[in-house]
Amino acid sequence: MDAKAKTFAQLFQIQFVQHKLNGRTFYAPTSNPKVPTTIAPMILAITGLDSYSLPLRTGLLAQRSMRRTVGIRKAPADCNFPQGVLGPTDVAHFYGYDQLARDGLNGKGITINLIEIDGFNQTDVQNYANCVHYQGQLKVVDLNTPPSPGGEATLDIEMIMGLAPAANIVDYESGVNNGTIINDELQAIINDNTNNASSGSIVSISLGAPEIGNTPDSLAAVDQSLQILTQAEHMTVFVASGDCAAFDIGDLAPNSFGQLAVDFPAADPWVVAVGGTKEVVDQSTNTANEAVWSDGSNHNMCGNSWGSGGGLSQSFKRPDWQMGPGVQNKYSDGMRQIPDVSALAFNLATYFQGQWYVARGTSAAAPIWASGMALVNDGLIQQTQSFFYGPDTFYAVAQNGASHNLHPYFDVTQGDNLHYPATTGWDFASGLGTPNLPDFYKTLLAMAQQP
Repeated sequence: MDAKAKTFAQLFQIQFVQHKLNGRTFYAPTSNPKVPTTIAPMILAITGLDSYSLPLRTGLLAQRSMRRTVGIRKAPADCNFPQGVLGPTDVAHFYGYDQLARDGLNGKGITINLIEIDGFNQTDVQNYANCVHYQGQLKVVDLNTPPSPGGEATLDIEMIMGLAPAANIVDYESGVNNGTIINDELQAIINDNTNNASSGSIVSISLGAPEIGNTPDSLAAVDQSLQILTQAEHMTVFVASGDCAAFDIGDLAPNSFGQLAVDFPAADPWVVAVGGTKEVVDQSTNTANEAVWSDGSNHNMCGNSWGSGGGLSQSFKRPDWQMGPGVQNKYSDGMRQIPDVSALAFNLATYFQGQWYVARGTSAAAPIWASGMALVNDGLIQQTQSFFYGPDTFYAVAQNGASHNLHPYFDVTQGDNLHYPATTGWDFASGLGTPNLPDFYKTLLAMAQQP
């Protein structure tokens, strides 16, 4: 609800004052809010009474493609994907999505919900949709003032269109970016999907802020919404792990390089945190494998350019399901460890502002995984009338895949996130690995058919 500050001060019997911390100025109440004792036991958190929790940030970094178009471009679509840049066909082949597509699995009937703080230009998205023959429906839900077009929403939508071309997309967007907007959008998804718990829907979030830049109330409120989406509405929520490597204080404080921290909501135990990789090409320009995406060339400011986020949460305990080779390590201290999985986050094609751009960031990795899950849910529902959901699924897949002689993940063992190295098995730089989608799907089929 909206009202003047003095109204809330009177209602909750508080007084607002200004504070300063680490160069930041924010307002907060002088005491805890007071509410009637009859409703106090039912209240988890009260958010919005302070401005301490940081606004969300997007993770997209993009630069114009340097390719030249030879000849006259044919109308209506510019489908001249930049040479040497990964387009949707390349990504689909990289992870075996195209193998499921050949079997008729394209995400039909599955909805992927996006949380955004920027909008998109219909012309850009339509151009991309024409190039990839997108067959699903794109719907926009504005929570308040429609936001201006930006690169994040454009990238998320286009990644899904190219990899799950029959999946439906619902874009929840807001022109207001404050510490509570992500929970407002999560609540909207919850409300809109009350009767869709058996549909195999998915949420993809490529936004976040430093975990330490959120109040306990804000963390609790978002955590509850994510729990409802997972447990009650049976959705898998994918969240980009952030682009400040292992030091997700980012630009919140000076000299933050080397100060370990993680991103939120990626650190929440009800989500699948998705890190980022880049392809490694051999001397014959044939793709060999992947390495963790990171760049430590500039220690002064992150600017979402240091690389794939990962590390230990300071707020959430490690859930019981987070187990397997690599999870117990010299850094473990009983807290939630991220990322859970990874995907390509470097040298990816996106169409924005009427031209092709080259994008990088875990912002791309989250919708890549969301698209793969849409294909998998499409097949599982067709064959077994059931599907799997939640972050625990991904660790169960790792365990069950091995017992069925399947390899559901490509284990990333090269590179680091400027602190934690990629190793065999799970690690803080790449999680369980990147999707080998055919084996990932076969593993879930085997699990669904177990008595």
